[in-house]
Amino acid sequence: MKTTFLLRTIFYVLILFSIPVCAQNKSNRELILIDKDWRFSFGHLYDTKKDFGHAEGYFSYLTKTGFGDGPAAKDFDDRAWRKLDLPHDWAVEQPFSESASFSHGFKAAGKNYPEKSIGWYRKKINVSNDDLGKIISLKFDGVFRNSKVFFNGFYLGTQESGYNGFEYDVTAYVNYGGENTIVVRVDASMEEGWFYEGAGVYRHVYLQKTNPIHVVQNGTYVTSEITNDNASITAEVKLENKGHFKVNVEINQTILDVSGKQVAINSENVKAPEFYKTNAYSSKLNVKNPLLWDIDSPNLYQLITEIKSEGKVIDSYKTSFGIRTIKFDPENGFFLNGKPVKLKGTNNHQDHAGIGTALPDEIQYYRIAKLKEMGSNAYRCSHHPPTPELLDACDKLGMLVIDETRLMGINDYHLNDLQRMMERDRNHPSIFCWSVGNEEWQIEGGITGERITNIMQDFSKSIDPTRPVTVGISSGFKSGISNVVEIMGYNYLGNGDIDAHRNQFKQQPGMGTEEGSTFATRGIYFIDDTKHYQSAYDKKPRPTFYSIEEGWKFYAERPYLAGMFIWTGFDYRGEPTPYGWPSVTSYFGMMDVCGFPKDNVFYLKSWWGKEPVLHLLPHWNWSGMEGKQIDVWAYSNCDEVELFLNKKSLGKKKMEQNGHLEWKVNYAPGTLEAIGYKNGKKVLTDVQKTTGKSENIKLSLDKENVFKGNVSVITVETTDKNGLHVPTVNDEITFSVKGGKILGVGNGDPTSLERDQFIDNIELVAISNFKEQKETNATLPQNLPNYSENEWTEAFKDRDYKKQAPSYIYKGEFDLKNNSASNVVSFFYKKIGVETVVFVNGNKVEPSKEDAQKYILNASILKEGKNTIHIASTPLQKVKDWDVMNTDPGTIQVITPAESWKRKLFNGYAQIIIQKDENGKEVVLSASAKGLLIGTLVVK
Repeated sequence: MKTTFLLRTIFYVLILFSIPVCAQNKSNRELILIDKDWRFSFGHLYDTKKDFGHAEGYFSYLTKTGFGDGPAAKDFDDRAWRKLDLPHDWAVEQPFSESASFSHGFKAAGKNYPEKSIGWYRKKINVSNDDLGKIISLKFDGVFRNSKVFFNGFYLGTQESGYNGFEYDVTAYVNYGGENTIVVRVDASMEEGWFYEGAGVYRHVYLQKTNPIHVVQNGTYVTSEITNDNASITAEVKLENKGHFKVNVEINQTILDVSGKQVAINSENVKAPEFYKTNAYSSKLNVKNPLLWDIDSPNLYQLITEIKSEGKVIDSYKTSFGIRTIKFDPENGFFLNGKPVKLKGTNNHQDHAGIGTALPDEIQYYRIAKLKEMGSNAYRCSHHPPTPELLDACDKLGMLVIDETRLMGINDYHLNDLQRMMERDRNHPSIFCWSVGNEEWQIEGGITGERITNIMQDFSKSIDPTRPVTVGISSGFKSGISNVVEIMGYNYLGNGDIDAHRNQFKQQPGMGTEEGSTFATRGIYFIDDTKHYQSAYDKKPRPTFYSIEEGWKFYAERPYLAGMFIWTGFDYRGEPTPYGWPSVTSYFGMMDVCGFPKDNVFYLKSWWGKEPVLHLLPHWNWSGMEGKQIDVWAYSNCDEVELFLNKKSLGKKKMEQNGHLEWKVNYAPGTLEAIGYKNGKKVLTDVQKTTGKSENIKLSLDKENVFKGNVSVITVETTDKNGLHVPTVNDEITFSVKGGKILGVGNGDPTSLERDQFIDNIELVAISNFKEQKETNATLPQNLPNYSENEWTEAFKDRDYKKQAPSYIYKGEFDLKNNSASNVVSFFYKKIGVETVVFVNGNKVEPSKEDAQKYILNASILKEGKNTIHIASTPLQKVKDWDVMNTDPGTIQVITPAESWKRKLFNGYAQIIIQKDENGKEVVLSASAKGLLIGTLVVK
């Protein structure tokens, strides 16, 4: 596909981001993104004191309704917590540690780190009195993992999996016309996968408002049948009635084409469901001369479902869908819209350099565009349901998808997760196959695997009969799941005899759900196990496995195989096979974690793409190797390629189908040039030149970015005096930004232990040894007098609230690890008196202007180690005998400013991801390094 089409499509995608909310605002339905302005703090896995006293109360949130305690309580004081926006992945913010999880990229979070395995999120929202009578709900696209959600202190539920979207009705708990508090406790101590999974509220959160009679979550299902030039559309809608309304309603179904033109409409009157019941209704519509969805022209339609009562629209629901046909044939592979399509796929996890799993929407489109540029036409969601925005990107950019559930099984936990995934995703035309499992070694070769697969397969058909089901299998292809799965998923040629299995099951279509697992380090052309370097030349990863070229040739030569999915498109955190610490990312990707291409990308682009390709490797900076032999490869789809060194021909060679070319070249500095020929005519050249030393920093906006998006990916490199990219340098670059912020940095080095993010460190310090003395009058001191040490008693112990002193003086202690002048130290006072005077180390301190209960403490009155705080106050009085009085004086917050953002180049490249300020017009990014000219880039 041409780059111009991709850019045009990405621009169209950006416009579409706002359409669903705009369309729904015409009715009672509102879908409001509430990602901004959350408060966050770490709790603790098992120490309830460090978990802010959560679940310590006599009545827990499971004992009595509305008894959320600690941070789950509505009025918990979270002012000292960190302020952030979602999506958020706290694992990526942590340093690396050799004692951390191998499979999760050695980040110091999760099961071995109880102080970094629990995260608390809190947000306050206002709900208008005008919303009384509507159904108010919270929608989460995904929280990793084991989340508990509270609303105004009421426990809403638990979602164990980190990959499911979920929704809670909060209508009964809302404080209409006032403030409401959302609280999420996230427990990421347990791993679901064997790959980096992140931690926290890493997908979007919404507040939804609907009429009591409304379309349920994921409540539409659109299918089509094509006959000649006509598409017969079946539009099913599920309505729910959460009110006592025994009425008839009108369901209007309207189909719009990509330009917004109405192409079909249907209307019918139906009886609304009974109270708290759900009914399904089906409509038939016809689209003449439909524009079909395919990978080159991903045409989309919109179904607008309007629910009317007494002529008034009470709900409007928008569904994006495509019209297309899919078919697997056991002899001839996969067909899209009646045409054979060889699947040229990749497997991918969901993390990216610098930002972990908390991907802004624009990065989903960026990654799919990178894969399309490589020639890929298919994507396997490995190994869990994806974020909705990834599927939107695949729909709009033209990428086929295998959508995969997390775990095989036949009970509620497994089938409910499968159903939720399918009902959420089944309107996406990009999805052509469901996967109900992957490499379940315990069961895949036996009768248990057969039984589970049969149940999950049939269950899937009950939800969506239009798509087939597969399972990725790796422990031989002779029995068990292999015998019964609808579409055989072969994981690796080296794991069994694919041809033999096919000959036994000739009516069973098949595809390579995983192939490759090759090792490569971008920009490295030799193996050095001491440095954990793997050569970028395409080689077998192990004796029984196959190179990318060998794998593709095998599948390309067999029409009965629908295609293959390479492991993987991008490198990812964790699984740093064949090494361990200090390698922290995989080596499998065709691109590194940033999306910088390894050389295999150009092999695939040659044989997967449609454009002429010529790529020469390696680079030509080999100082000290003069006269020594270098392996030179050319990836191309030209008929012939001729190689020149310093204008001297080293021979012309004919290109084999799905192959590559090699030369042995004695190194001499200068210019290595390849010329590609088609039909005897020169069509392409590629050059590798020996460069000078780095002199300039170059910043460039990647072409795969969403046009005028709020988030942009920037490539960082250095050039010599002639403007040539220097491929071997690892300079450390420091960044600054105006008009926006930096989200993350990366460089694709599997052994880099540099920070992904540079954020202020917030430490909460408790006030300990809290004591009191009674005063004889209510006048508070303005200078701290001397108090007898013998008269201090434990604060609030056995307090008789009916016989309180006129005032009290309290004393406590707090420890500071250091007293750096750059630190910002604040005391967040929690009210223990009516009038208050605060002293720190004998010095009276004044409250801040913006918050009368916040005191910013100057470094000049603080000291490293133990500090003393005195609070003089007149006492609070109980209104009722059973009132629970606050006895916590507050928290000391220490903010240590982050270092400047920086990253080393790795083999000539680094990446920085930036975000514009809200309503900002441009971002100015600057990059500097010792001995190099500063680079600047303005992003509009």
